[in-house]
Amino acid sequence: MNESINLGKLMDIIFIISSIIFNILVSILYVATKFDNMELVRVIGIIILFLIIPFTITLIGYIKEKEEKKIIISLVVILFYFFVEILLDYILVIPFRDILALHIPYIIVFYAADFSMIGVTFDKNKKMGFVVLVTLFVLLGCLIYRYIG
Repeated sequence: MNESINLGKLMDIIFIISSIIFNILVSILYVATKFDNMELVRVIGIIILFLIIPFTITLIGYIKEKEEKKIIISLVVILFYFFVEILLDYILVIPFRDILALHIPYIIVFYAADFSMIGVTFDKNKKMGFVVLVTLFVLLGCLIYRYIG
């Protein structure tokens, strides 16, 4: 039983840290895009994609822990976002952000994943939920900054 509690706490920590890192990296990516630093955008984009590893680990850990369905579904939504990102940016390599019919569904999947991160974090630790929420506001601020001026 004690081992099970430790595994659950470890999964929570991995998940929360990964969520914070995700939002901070996307924020940096938006600012780098504004300054047309495409090399930094490329590097940050690849680092973001590597977050698929800790999110997959937490999904597996939560399944082993028989976590609530809403948590599992949230992790599936997050991983679905990563697969969409990989498909559009690295496999198909199409300018989907310039194609409204593709960009809108992508944005919906992105925010569904981000709100899933917030929801799971609040479920696991209320204080850290606010930290992840603040990083989302930073991300939104950077997105607005990207398009201003």
